[in-house]
Amino acid sequence: MSDSIYKNIKPTLLLFAILTLVGIYLYFLTDSNVSWWGFISMMFFYGLIFFIGTYAANLKKSENTTDVMLAGRSIPLMIGVFTMSATWVGGGYINGTAENTASPDFGLVWVQAPWGYALSLIIGGLFFARKMRRYEFKTMLDPLAQRFGKQMTAVLFLPALCGEIFWTAAILTALGTTFGTLLGLETQAAIIISAFIAIAYTSIGGLWAVALTDVVQMILLMVGLIIVVPIALKHVGGFDMAWSIYKQQKGAAASLFPSEEALGNYYWTWWDYALLLIFGGIPWQVYFQRVLSAKNENTAVRLSIIAGVVCFIAAIPAVFIGIVGSVADWNAMGLPEPENSASILPHVIRYLTNPIVGIIGLGAVASAVMSSVDSSILSASSMASWNVYRPLIKPTISSSNLEKVIKRCIWIIGIAATLLALKIESVYQLWFLCSDFVYCLLFPALVCALFDKKANVWGAISGFIIAFILRFGGGDPILGLPNIIPYPGTVGDEVIFPFRTLAMISGLFAIIIVSRLTQKISPPKVLLLPN
Repeated sequence: MSDSIYKNIKPTLLLFAILTLVGIYLYFLTDSNVSWWGFISMMFFYGLIFFIGTYAANLKKSENTTDVMLAGRSIPLMIGVFTMSATWVGGGYINGTAENTASPDFGLVWVQAPWGYALSLIIGGLFFARKMRRYEFKTMLDPLAQRFGKQMTAVLFLPALCGEIFWTAAILTALGTTFGTLLGLETQAAIIISAFIAIAYTSIGGLWAVALTDVVQMILLMVGLIIVVPIALKHVGGFDMAWSIYKQQKGAAASLFPSEEALGNYYWTWWDYALLLIFGGIPWQVYFQRVLSAKNENTAVRLSIIAGVVCFIAAIPAVFIGIVGSVADWNAMGLPEPENSASILPHVIRYLTNPIVGIIGLGAVASAVMSSVDSSILSASSMASWNVYRPLIKPTISSSNLEKVIKRCIWIIGIAATLLALKIESVYQLWFLCSDFVYCLLFPALVCALFDKKANVWGAISGFIIAFILRFGGGDPILGLPNIIPYPGTVGDEVIFPFRTLAMISGLFAIIIVSRLTQKISPPKVLLLPN
């Protein structure tokens, strides 16, 4: 065996040894009713992904931070489309779409995230991707640093970091729910194992490891869901029968389009969330990391637009699974009912398919999760190292040492997201919260940094403060924050007035107006083109 092959296989064999020990522990020392064929299949799937990640690390050696963070700006179009699509079509995307489709409290009309995020990719490609790639920024925060300074950028890093951590936690929660239903494996054990593997190969291989594993994961995801859907539909009489029953169940809510009949008092809340997802889906490092890693400007634009179309298509099987889970008569079939809407997708895969298809479906969901977890923790670590640690703590740090900092941050941020995932239950609610903060606090600053030549630091500070007060003044039930500002329209403790969009627009106008009033004391800084 050559040294090259041995170098790639050795860490994978170590991973198999660790998973084998986990299996022995579950079998002999716990009362877990684990599906061992499923567990073995999971071992081989994770082994494959880990091998590809470590192979990418040895195939594309990282010589500097650009290699680790942006794969040397050499990602071609097709790999770019795969990694962009796989990043967005994560466990939260698939599980959350099925959850809201089947939920008795929501229905198809509230399945906004798939088309909202798809539009965000298309809009990002049309208006943001070309300019970001032309200036050869390393992170999404670079234009903010040039316009508003490193201290203000460190403040704006906080909503970006929270978004990435919440995103990762939502994805891991989706995986834990799936593994718990399909394998009989404890949710916490599934979350910890999956997070460890994704963190490990991301820290070893950087963006090339993430991109190449994303190609495999996206293929497995699409193939798995395409196989699951027709088999599951047979149990409810086919799509026409399922759709007919679903429309009777949901009424006006069985539509993608909003109406006062379907939404009632929540009509404007629907639009608030819609705009949040469309524009709050743009200011993400996980998005711009792919844009900035593209071979050139045209590739950056194309991969973003094509990935938007792919993301919308990828949500269709999850909607079908949600419809099946909603209309299935579980008692009549002698099957246990899903514990809650969040477990609809794994429940359908386990009980309405055969064991082989169930394992394929498990691989599909695990693929979706891994492809988003690795991307998210790498993105957050890149910003933490490049835009916070380097300028504020150690400006003279060498490229090799900064690479080490990035890899340490991958472990720190990955562990933080894992701990959060162990504490939450609803995938879809946390998924919305991810874009909430970046929409209100970060999107106005990014727009002004890129397109307003008169924007300055005083405008950025004012916009952030105003948006922060208006956003958190409306409270948040997920975080247990009470509403302080008496917005018009509430249902119980929940504000139904579109205060998130109000916060974003107010922050945007505050940056524009205050910047123009403070031109003399703080002249605007220009964005610098690369030499």
